[in-house]
Amino acid sequence: MIDQHTEIVFNRKIKSGIFLLGFRSPHIASESRPGQFVMVRINDGIDPLLRRPFSIFDVRDKNTICILYKTVGHGTDILSWKKAGEKISVMGPLGRGFSMPDENRKAILVAGGIGAAPLHFLAGTLKFRPMEFMAGFGTSGDIIPLSQKTGYAAGISIATDDGSQGYPGMVTGLLDEYLSGDTHGKDLMSIYACGPSAMLKKVSFIASHRNIPCQVSLEALMACGLGACQGCAVKIQSQDDQPFYRHVCKDGPVFPSHIIDWSNI
Repeated sequence: MIDQHTEIVFNRKIKSGIFLLGFRSPHIASESRPGQFVMVRINDGIDPLLRRPFSIFDVRDKNTICILYKTVGHGTDILSWKKAGEKISVMGPLGRGFSMPDENRKAILVAGGIGAAPLHFLAGTLKFRPMEFMAGFGTSGDIIPLSQKTGYAAGISIATDDGSQGYPGMVTGLLDEYLSGDTHGKDLMSIYACGPSAMLKKVSFIASHRNIPCQVSLEALMACGLGACQGCAVKIQSQDDQPFYRHVCKDGPVFPSHIIDWSNI
């Protein structure tokens, strides 16, 4: 883990409320793996006081880390005004990322909204290996143009809740429909998912029902990113019915889906 002031290389508006920021850090770049994240201090002062967690979206030219973010509050609004050449304090890479699938397994990537960020990094790492990338959004106006940023062969199948583009319905329906075919070889698949908790819960159920290995990247409020503040604890399934918790920041954010106690999420 590295904690350093880094220079912003670019901070581009991808679409309304969605930005792609790149900062220069060869050290963080060399250690980053798909599914990991960074903690960013927006300003040097106390406004905002706490760092913000962001999934690693991409690593470019072995020295630039990219994060995809949505302006949802005061901190991200300030971040959206940052310019190339300015400095930000970044700590990372943090957390446990995705475990890569065996070479003979097809990776099924399932994203919900901004949850596409860590899966984009995973897809770029897998490159031309067998893969299916599905991304769900509320409406066509919410679609993040990931296809313009990808470096892998597979296209992205889009689902919209209102049916305005792509598959008409939630991305979990698209996943279920895809897996319902009898020609995909489900014993040679692995599922990777990131998005809202309700979506991840449904993906986990679909994977369990079909006995397909599944990894999920959980989202949680984080203050430290190191497991010290206890703020991102998630309940894990236990065999003796005793409460057992792990921290999303330190033990995750990626977990095998079957160990999560989804009744508490």
